Order: sequence, then C-alpha cells, then structure tokens
Amino acid sequence: MRLKSLTGCFVLTLLIHTSSANAQAPIEAKAEQKAEVLEEKAADNVSAPAPKSEAITPTEAQAVDPAGAAPLDDPLTCLARSIYWEAKGKDTPEMEAVASVVMNRLGHEGFPDTVCAVVKQGSESGNCQFSWWCDGKPDQVKEDAEYALAKEIAGKALNRQLKDRTRGALYFHDRGVHPSWAKAYRNTAQTGRFLFYKPAGGDAR
Repeated sequence: MRLKSLTGCFVLTLLIHTSSANAQAPIEAKAEQKAEVLEEKAADNVSAPAPKSEAITPTEAQAVDPAGAAPLDDPLTCLARSIYWEAKGKDTPEMEAVASVVMNRLGHEGFPDTVCAVVKQGSESGNCQFSWWCDGKPDQVKEDAEYALAKEIAGKALNRQLKDRTRGALYFHDRGVHPSWAKAYRNTAQTGRFLFYKPAGGDAR
C-alpha cells in the first residue's frame, strides 16, 4: 500500500512539473523572438526604449533558460549569463553596468552584431573578451536568485530601459587587476568593483 502511495506521489509530481514546463514553453519562445528583434535594433543603434508591444516582460525574461543550463544561443540567455558570471554577488548597479558594456559593443565598429557573438568574441584565439567564457569552468548557474536578477537586468537592457552607468564604455576590468591595455583608453566610469573605459577616439581596438 505504501509503495502504491509513493508511486502515486511521484507520478503526480512529474505531471505537475511537465505541465508547468509545457506552460512556460510558449512564453519562452515569445521572449526569445522579442529578444532577437531588440538585438537587431540595438545593433542598428536604435537607442529609444522599445515600445510596450515589443518589450520583453519580466515574466517572459524569467521563462527563458529557467534552470540556467541552456546552450548560449539566444540574446537573452547570453546576456544574462554574462551578467551573472561577471558580476554575480556584486551590487545591482554593477550588474547593470556589465549589461551596458555588452549592449554598447553590439553593432559597434570592431564588435559583432549579435549579443552571443559579442560575449563569445575571441574564443577562437583563446583571447576571450569576457573571461568567464574561456576559463574552462562549467557555465551552469548555481545561484537561482542571482540569476533571476541577471535575467531581469538582461531584459531591461535589451528593452533599452537601462541607464548607461558606464557612459558608453566598451571595456571594463576588476579593480584588483591592472591590465596594460587600460593605459590606452579613457576612463568613463567606476563602481565599487569595476573600472570602465572606451578608446579616446571612440574606436574599438
């Protein structure tokens, strides 16, 4: 009798999980479609906030990559995972600033026209622009709450609803390191943990 009861509970739990996943699928697909459109506009230097009908909603943002383990092949996942790995555990403004750097690079001369390509740039030569992508460690998310915040920020960034705290920065580094390239760039902003830069002439190098 006890075995039947346990089996019944397992089946019920499985059905609930499957039903929830099925309900999220259309929301996730809609969010990914919106993100691709917003990505294209950002690459074309459209700076005005996305119209309400085009904007990714908070619910849609959270429906994408719910387990933090999906392949990095859509704009929202690539941006959220980059925010998470570069700035998780830091203040929200620093997470927002990382998002702004990715978005500032998007479509800028010298950088790719998609979020995922921006995040992965340099991996073919082992000289990644974002170190987490080439560090050889698993990229699966470990802290659900921090990843949920990263996805919320990614959605706002793609919607062009974030204030650019970096003042147009294309590069940044942790205060604990002193890269030689920083001397050739103009410092545009700083946070508690990061320093932000862009080339004096405005061009990427």
